[in-house]
Amino acid sequence: MGFLQHKGRARLFYKYLSQVYDRINPFVWNEAMRDEAIGVLDLDPDDRVLDVGCGTGFATEGLLEHVDAVHGIDQSVHQLEKAWAKFDKDGPVRFYRGDAERLPFQSNSFDVVWSSGSIEYWPRPVRTLREFRRVVEPGGQVLVVGPNNPRDTALRRIADAIMLFYDAEEADRMFATAGFEDVEHRLLSNRRISPTAIMTYARAPE
Repeated sequence: MGFLQHKGRARLFYKYLSQVYDRINPFVWNEAMRDEAIGVLDLDPDDRVLDVGCGTGFATEGLLEHVDAVHGIDQSVHQLEKAWAKFDKDGPVRFYRGDAERLPFQSNSFDVVWSSGSIEYWPRPVRTLREFRRVVEPGGQVLVVGPNNPRDTALRRIADAIMLFYDAEEADRMFATAGFEDVEHRLLSNRRISPTAIMTYARAPE
């Protein structure tokens, strides 16, 4: 388990990163990558969408170009403060502070569960994916974006010591163990470091 796959350390990390997050985020996760991932989803304006690990609301903004409302949840109050500042409190987003492993929603509450830039901090990824399966309706869509495993062995060791990096084979294992079917992957690049992210798309069993 990587150093930042510990909830307390991750919260402390984002206490400071939140101050500059929106300025440095485009170097690894930019609008083009976000929009490419969103384009994989089959979205209707009235879909119930949950953004897990919503951070400062970067993905939330992109999702709102396709749907009328989004629910966002994050464990970092410092990230959420940045997100709250971007959206009208009476607007189309409702934010929650909470744990991805114990989502505070009833089963079958959402048509779509999205998560980007969050899985790398989860200490128990399969447990969290099982929560996604629980809160998404049967046949609902789940999309997760995380950091792609470096090809270089030395870099891989360094990456794994920090947080979760994985490839399509590992994503298949995690999603299958969590009960998902028809899993698909796509590598995403910001053209500075290629590829920087892996996107996994799946539907919950009917």
